[in-house]
Amino acid sequence: MSIVLALPKGRILDECAPLLAAAGITPAADYADESSRRLRFPTNHPGLDVIRVRSFDVATFVAFGAAEIGICGGDVLMEFDYPEIYTPLDLDIGHCRVSVAEPVDDTPTDLAAQSRIRVASKYPNLAKKHFAAKGIQAEIVALNGSMELAPGLGLSRLIVDLVQTGNTLKANGLRESDIIANVSSRLIVNRIALKTRPEEITQWIDRFKQALAA
Repeated sequence: MSIVLALPKGRILDECAPLLAAAGITPAADYADESSRRLRFPTNHPGLDVIRVRSFDVATFVAFGAAEIGICGGDVLMEFDYPEIYTPLDLDIGHCRVSVAEPVDDTPTDLAAQSRIRVASKYPNLAKKHFAAKGIQAEIVALNGSMELAPGLGLSRLIVDLVQTGNTLKANGLRESDIIANVSSRLIVNRIALKTRPEEITQWIDRFKQALAA
């Protein structure tokens, strides 16, 4: 049975390409083609297949054993906190941050004076933990995208979202008011797979280690 490597669609998939090449992994040519209908791709290694899934789904595929290894953003790992996942390597790609943002034209929110606040985010667990640590009960409005619209349309006062350059926030009249965490992409492994197929899994961990060292 082939080892399955789960990769995230989008920007990180492009950043993965040099790393995969350095690790000696060459997926089928259409794996990076967003228009390809195929989601599982063979590689130059008969014992390794690559799947391409939503970035938020990589951790779930690995945690539940549908994929043995994966490349996943630290933001997703913090949000889901799956005990079934082992994280052996920081891959030093996909650098960004999870931040709190609010309208730039309004008086800055005095969190010390708040006991409850409404926040729009695709990170409900992470956002709740962040505000709870400040003694604030956060009512989370769960959104999967277009977070920047929420304050201007009265859906929430604040948002918690992934920020890379901050340009999207600025274009929508928002500013970062707090950085919750700086994140990067990690190599993740299913713990049961590591126990039941140690030689195969360790081989791929070592390949990625060597790729990083190179």
